[in-house]
Amino acid sequence: MYSFRIAGLLLLVIVLTGCGDNLFPSGEDKRPSLQAGDSGGGVTQKSPDFSISDSNGVPVTLASSTFGKKAAVFYFTMWCPICDSHMNNMRAYIVPAFPDVNFFLVDYVSGSISAAARAAAENGYAGGTFTTLADISRFLLNTFQATMGTTVVIDNTGVIKMNEDYRDGTNLRIILTDLP
Repeated sequence: MYSFRIAGLLLLVIVLTGCGDNLFPSGEDKRPSLQAGDSGGGVTQKSPDFSISDSNGVPVTLASSTFGKKAAVFYFTMWCPICDSHMNNMRAYIVPAFPDVNFFLVDYVSGSISAAARAAAENGYAGGTFTTLADISRFLLNTFQATMGTTVVIDNTGVIKMNEDYRDGTNLRIILTDLP
């Protein structure tokens, strides 16, 4: 019994030692500051150009994603139940209110254009409201430091207006309403 306590205490010391200064975080934001207008993935920055194939193999670029519209919304999906809930909420309450915005689902998990098309069809999102993008190289995922549920809004000048996790659509609605 005594040896188990010593082993447990030793394990605890090893684990805590590996944490370094993370045990007592400073609270300081050490991310580099963003400069409005610079190219990058943060809010107020200009989105870098991209070319990502949709689920039909058609390239979608930054310019084409907003062509003739006020903005483009990119929702990063893994086709899970949480994503489905977010996408259904968007489809029912956000998309109809903003016909002057393009909506994209970014599939960064399927690995190919055909697999992204199949995933969109199997989950009821083929055709219609959303265009599914097959982010095979994970360019968009990495550019916007996205993950499941990340929602990015880019206006028709290429400026990122929103880059955050989707919650209930309230902030997305505010951002889209405030577009010129």
